[in-house]
Amino acid sequence: MPLGPPSSAIHIQPAVSPHMQNAPRTPTSITIHPVALFSILDHYLRRKDDQDRVIGTLLGTRTDTHVEVRTSFAVLHSETSEQVAVDMDYHRAMYDLHHKVNPKEVIVGWYSTGSNLNTYSALIQNFYSQETAPHQAIHVSLDTGVEPGQPAGVKGYVSSPVGVFPKPENCVFVPVPVELRFRDSERSGVDLLTSTALSSSSTSSQPLSDLTILESSIQNVISMIDRVLTYVRAVLAGEAKGDAAIGRYLMDTLGASTDDLEKGGFNGRLQDTLMISYLANLVRAQAEVSSRLALVTAS
Repeated sequence: MPLGPPSSAIHIQPAVSPHMQNAPRTPTSITIHPVALFSILDHYLRRKDDQDRVIGTLLGTRTDTHVEVRTSFAVLHSETSEQVAVDMDYHRAMYDLHHKVNPKEVIVGWYSTGSNLNTYSALIQNFYSQETAPHQAIHVSLDTGVEPGQPAGVKGYVSSPVGVFPKPENCVFVPVPVELRFRDSERSGVDLLTSTALSSSSTSSQPLSDLTILESSIQNVISMIDRVLTYVRAVLAGEAKGDAAIGRYLMDTLGASTDDLEKGGFNGRLQDTLMISYLANLVRAQAEVSSRLALVTAS
C-alpha cells in the first residue's frame, strides 16, 4: 500500500566503477510496518509544547536495494536557531536493549515529523550514516497534517553529498518510494483503525471477535471471486478485451491453490486412514487378548 501522494521524482542509478563493485548499493524502496508509524505518532503526541518536531531511530532489516522498517524508538533532542543537540548515549542505550530482544533488527535510519528538511536534518542524517555504515541511512518524514496546506503522509529519503569538498551539513535529500506493509496478525488492528477513521462518530469501536473477523474475511474473498467471475464472463462473451497478464496471473494463482488443496487433502485423508487402521488393529488385538484370558480363567 503506497503512502502519500505519488512522486514524480526520477531515480537515477549511477554507473558502478570497478573499485566500487563491492560497495553497498543505494536503497531504491522502503517498506514500513504500522507498529513503527504508531510509535512515531505516539512520540509526536507526547512531545513538549515548544517542540516543532520529534526525531527517533528506525530499526529493521535491509537488502541490497530495499529497506524494511519494522519498529522505531524515540530519541531525545533539542533544536534552537543556533544549534541542534541529540542524546547519543540514550540512543545507543536504547538500541542495545532492543538488540538483546531482536538481534536481527539493526539501525536503518531515522525519522522526523513535519516536512521541513534543513541544515539540522543534514547533520542528523550524517550522524545516522555513521551508525549504519557502510550502508546508507534512510530518513522517513511523517507529516501529521496539522500544519495548514500540508497533507498527511509519509515520505522517504536518502542523502547525497553536495559540493567539491562535501561537508556534513551540505547534502541533498533524494526521495525514495515508501509503502505500508502489515502482517496477517496485524490486519485486524489496521481494519479496526480504518473503520473507526471512516465512521461518522469519533469514538472507537470495540475489537472484533475472531468469528466476526473470519466472517469479514470470507465476505471479502467472496467479493473478489465475484469480481473475477464477472471479468472472465465479460471476456468470454466478447464484452471486454482480455488482458494476457491478468490471465496468466489468475492461471498461476488458481493452479497453485488447487495443487496445494489437493496435496493437503490427500495427506489429510491418508493420515486419517492410517489412524483408523491402527485403531482397528489395536482393538482387534485387545479383543483377542481378552478372549484368551477368559479361556485361561475358565479352565
